[in-house]
Amino acid sequence: MEGGGGQRGSSKHAAGEAEEYHCHDFQWEDLRAEVEANPAFSYHLSPFAPTAGTSQPPPSSDAWRSFHRRHTSGKFFKERRYLLKEFPELNSKGSENVLEVGCGNGSTVVPILRSSPGITVYACDCSKETLEKTNEIVCNTRGVDVKDRFHPFLLDVSTETFPDWLFCKSCRSSRLNNCNMIEKLPAFLTDDQRCVGGIDFITMIFTLSAIPLDIMPAILERCVSVLKPGGLVLFRDYGLYDMTMLRFLPHQRVGFREYMRSDGTFSYYFTLDVVRELFRASGLLELDLEYCCVSSVNRKNSKKMQRVWVHGKFQKPTAV
Repeated sequence: MEGGGGQRGSSKHAAGEAEEYHCHDFQWEDLRAEVEANPAFSYHLSPFAPTAGTSQPPPSSDAWRSFHRRHTSGKFFKERRYLLKEFPELNSKGSENVLEVGCGNGSTVVPILRSSPGITVYACDCSKETLEKTNEIVCNTRGVDVKDRFHPFLLDVSTETFPDWLFCKSCRSSRLNNCNMIEKLPAFLTDDQRCVGGIDFITMIFTLSAIPLDIMPAILERCVSVLKPGGLVLFRDYGLYDMTMLRFLPHQRVGFREYMRSDGTFSYYFTLDVVRELFRASGLLELDLEYCCVSSVNRKNSKKMQRVWVHGKFQKPTAV
């Protein structure tokens, strides 16, 4: 599950200009004042009240499966080259484990594997077809050695818990589980491994926004459970008043700051306070949290585009 809009860069921030992706072209507070003073956007600001006698269908992972089936071509793939600048921790020369939650077509996986030969990436998604396409893209990307380093697996993080083999041994013990109790190991784990040893980094890149707000705490709790003490969650997602939010029509609102597209896919738009509270409630320590505000111009129609993303790093406390 992955928000497709998050990977679409502007002409200003094309390949080779990754250093411009995470910047402050404008102040979020200035954009906020502009939006809130515009009567045309007033419906985005009001409390959400469903129309009497009508109801919106609940967001479904099936919609994202259908979305990725429609966009399986290589043209939709755009590698997130800015990722390693924004999260330099991923440039590690060690042998860390990374979990990409909602890997989509692998646009986050590829730069990690390319830059850090010692890192192993475990990537989950709710769509089998997406995982197959991701594996094809990653394995056929020039300059990326994936042997024993890339392991996609099927999992709907909105409804399912992570498999036992993903936990570190100490976390597994706290859950009263034992490595020898695993009935079936994935093909990439041998009998003498039994456990990947836990996760050093979890990347959540335009993933959490595809899930309703009331489900997010449970998802973060699951993520924290497989994270090693001292491990990091690296987060990037849609921010409040991003241009894609302002394009939604009143009938597409399904909650406060929650919207549903015509294809059934869902999107939530974050404030810093909401992100801060979500991650704090999950037991993580805030290391970095800010708006990323990028201004660009659409080449086709010459319209100014103001993108707002939330960028954050959160750490699992180390054992005392």
